[in-house]
Amino acid sequence: MLDLKAIRENPEEIERRLKTRDPEVTLKPLLEKDERRRRILQEVEGLKHERNEASEEVARLKREGREEEAQTRIRELRALSERIKQLDDEVSRLEEEIRDILVRLPNLPHESVPVSFSKDDKVIVREHKERPELPFEPKHHLELAHERGLLDFPRAARIAGSRFPMYVGWGARLEMALIQFFWDFHCEKTGYIPVLPPYLGNPESMFTASQLPKFQDDVYYIERDELYLNPTAETLLCNLHRGEILNAEELPLKYMAYTACFRREAGAAGEEERGLIRVHQFNKVELFKFTTPETSFDELESLVKDAEAVLQALELHYRVALLPTGDMAAQSAKTYDLEVWIPSQKRYYEVSSCSNCTDYQARRGNIRYRPARGEKPRYVHTLNGSGLATSRLMVAILETFQEPDGRVRVPEALRDYLKTDVIPPR
Repeated sequence: MLDLKAIRENPEEIERRLKTRDPEVTLKPLLEKDERRRRILQEVEGLKHERNEASEEVARLKREGREEEAQTRIRELRALSERIKQLDDEVSRLEEEIRDILVRLPNLPHESVPVSFSKDDKVIVREHKERPELPFEPKHHLELAHERGLLDFPRAARIAGSRFPMYVGWGARLEMALIQFFWDFHCEKTGYIPVLPPYLGNPESMFTASQLPKFQDDVYYIERDELYLNPTAETLLCNLHRGEILNAEELPLKYMAYTACFRREAGAAGEEERGLIRVHQFNKVELFKFTTPETSFDELESLVKDAEAVLQALELHYRVALLPTGDMAAQSAKTYDLEVWIPSQKRYYEVSSCSNCTDYQARRGNIRYRPARGEKPRYVHTLNGSGLATSRLMVAILETFQEPDGRVRVPEALRDYLKTDVIPPR
């Protein structure tokens, strides 16, 4: 959520920056409502002062025995109080409308973010390893999974519906190996504090993380309990310090969490989206940071490196892309995507999105820190990144490390978990 005071002081510049994300954005209705609210507040203040003076006059008239004049002033006071109540109600309505506009505005993009409304205008920052060129026509991960009995989408559909995966046999073992590897890696090598949070979040948690109100229809909702299935552990970790004031010495705070994640994923369902590419349920280890404003963009760079380190350990070819203004999540001020190469489709897919949300989420959740003893609290900056999600990683591993005879080599980093260097046949 943006700072209304900052918008009021510099509306043209803020609107210009917001239009780099959405050309339809206008701050005019917000500013008009804010101006109206402030005028009414001034009027109410004057009327309340008038009412106080009139009350004193009524008391004086009664002391002097001038009852008829006192009753006349009392009737005037009632009308004055009714007018004040009407204006207070209008202020409350305007404040609700102002807040509704504010919570729907996206974050301001950082000056280093390329300006474009096309996702194709992302900037490729760097690549790791050569793109794998298999000396044979690579099989699709679904074909490999069928040959080796790794996935069972038909039975998953029978249990839950389409786009829900079910891992079987060595597929289940590989999935658990990936989760445990990500978990161990970030606990031992990148120094994040491990958390196993609830999978469900209440409306306030979803609002703080910026899932509500914009993505109301995209998340799974349990109406009876007023709880949402988490679409990403970012939603949960973001709320760890909601309503708290942290000490500057504690920052940055670095957390990691494993959860299953649930998304409606109402996007395209074409041939390229088959299998594990786009599903309603997937597993992920999430990285999250609470930082000071001065360090947050440096911390974003280190967060990206932490996510990259996992891909490097898995010996996968990937690239880092800086997203343009029109392709970032609403809460983000700057986002890097990590994209792995999928041989059967000859294209890249995002497996981690690392973002600096500056104070956008902190304002929604009132998450602050005290720079020094006696100083006024300031809002923290929040950062998040997948470290990593498993589903597309499994696709990349199965397809990148397949052999001509259908065998799949296991990356060295996973061999201790799977106790094998090759996924055996069914």
